[in-house]
Amino acid sequence: MHDRSAAWRFIESFAATWTEPIGPQDGWSRRELAEAEDRLGVGLPEALKEALALFGKRPEVTSNHDRLLAPAELRLDREILVFRSDQWVEAWGVPLAGDDPEVLVRTDSQDKYQYPWKPWMSRFSLACVELVLTMAVFGDGGETADRERSDADVPLLEEHFTLLPLNNPLSRWFVSDDVIIREDDRAWLWACARTPEAFELLTTRFPGAWER
Repeated sequence: MHDRSAAWRFIESFAATWTEPIGPQDGWSRRELAEAEDRLGVGLPEALKEALALFGKRPEVTSNHDRLLAPAELRLDREILVFRSDQWVEAWGVPLAGDDPEVLVRTDSQDKYQYPWKPWMSRFSLACVELVLTMAVFGDGGETADRERSDADVPLLEEHFTLLPLNNPLSRWFVSDDVIIREDDRAWLWACARTPEAFELLTTRFPGAWER
């Protein structure tokens, strides 16, 4: 993920392999993005415009848990542009400077200034990769499950999976060819397997009370 174009290539490949290929109809038009800029009175970062134009209309890829906001839903919080929200009142935003800016997160509330913005990920394009993987492990279809993490899981994760360079302050990501695992707060595992066979192998290597 040395630049944002690599992130978009990964997301296109991932969608084609795990869900359905991304097509021309799956993104917002440049006219709709320009209308958002006119409404907000600011220019949108290039990486955000590229992401929304590529896959912004694919809710099963971007919005079955957290939501990647549509152009008409983007909003400003002082100097931070909010582009993502979730059902547990969190918001993600980016500064307006830079083509692929860092991502910040905070607890959202009616009092918009009650909670400060905190660092989340170093680049918006990386946060999009994390968003797409999050949608997979929280997906409504496919082989998904979760359970409490035990100390015995740690060496198994390191032995059988690759640690992705997507770490945010709360989560670590581990992958193999057909399985994705998200570890939250060093306490909980969320998993998604691409095939039933991969899921059976996962539960064999990581026995425990998986809730599917």
